[in-house]
Amino acid sequence: MDYRKFENKIIVRIDKGEEILEKIKEIALKENIKLASVSALGATNDFTVGVFKVDEKKYYSNNFVGNFEIVSLTGTINTMNGEFYTHIHMSAGNDKGEVFGGHLNRARVSATCEMVIDIINGSIDRKLDEDIGLNLFEF
Repeated sequence: MDYRKFENKIIVRIDKGEEILEKIKEIALKENIKLASVSALGATNDFTVGVFKVDEKKYYSNNFVGNFEIVSLTGTINTMNGEFYTHIHMSAGNDKGEVFGGHLNRARVSATCEMVIDIINGSIDRKLDEDIGLNLFEF
């Protein structure tokens, strides 16, 4: 991985074999990011995404292995109890044009991942909403 910071934007290259969420955390901690939006594209050959079933308050995960293009990766960096927290969703398409996605649990880069982190001045923490079962923004 390598990156450059330009004022409030960080341009990131995540390299083959690296795990995307690990690299987001590494940058956020190194740069002391408390609030940001994240977007990216690239390629992956092994990823896990989940879907939250509200009535059960539970995530169900699906693992995908093969050649996939990351067609969309979007989310936020913020904090929960003052500590690093991220909420990322990803969609990836195969060679047939089928796209799979959801809440990103992990993704290994197969070629490259190009990411933009847009730092927002401020901070927003999260708190568990017992009724919904998710960690929501706490304003």
